[in-house]
Amino acid sequence: MKIGLYFGSFNPIHVGHLIIASYIINEGLADQLWFVVSPHNPLKPSASLLNEYQRLHLVRLAIEEDERFKVSDVEFKLPKPSYTIDTLTYLHEKYPQNDFSVVMGSDSFQNLPKWKNFETLVRDYKFIVYNRPGYKVSDNLQADLTVVNAPLLEMSATVVRQLVKQGKSLRYMVPEKVRMEIEGNGYYK
Repeated sequence: MKIGLYFGSFNPIHVGHLIIASYIINEGLADQLWFVVSPHNPLKPSASLLNEYQRLHLVRLAIEEDERFKVSDVEFKLPKPSYTIDTLTYLHEKYPQNDFSVVMGSDSFQNLPKWKNFETLVRDYKFIVYNRPGYKVSDNLQADLTVVNAPLLEMSATVVRQLVKQGKSLRYMVPEKVRMEIEGNGYYK
């Protein structure tokens, strides 16, 4: 099975993430897409992160009615901070029957040389890269790369968190169940 691995903090998950995930499945680039919730991204400060289990729960709520998607807590069981190469090695050993591709934005793809063992990543895995404004994809790394023009929203988890702090509505920015969970529990205030 072709599995797209969409890594992220998902702090919180929002409709922009889901649109990209749906596009990748609809285009036949993956049979299933796994949202891999990262407890701690080594390239981001962890102080602004909601608890990892709460973020995992929000992703689960967001995708629970879509069988094309799965949420993965694999990185919760691995040493922190989370390194993509370690997660991929683990998943490849555990599920050798699957063909894994890493889903990422063109901004992240540009940063790939900063990642742990990026040469091994590029050599052993496929990448599905969606274009983000201002970050042109140039493959100087000779990666097994599929570039897609998925529909993008001018939206980010940072914007969602700012709306919460300002007491503004999250309606239509995040799935309704996620909105209710964030507001009901006072997350990001």
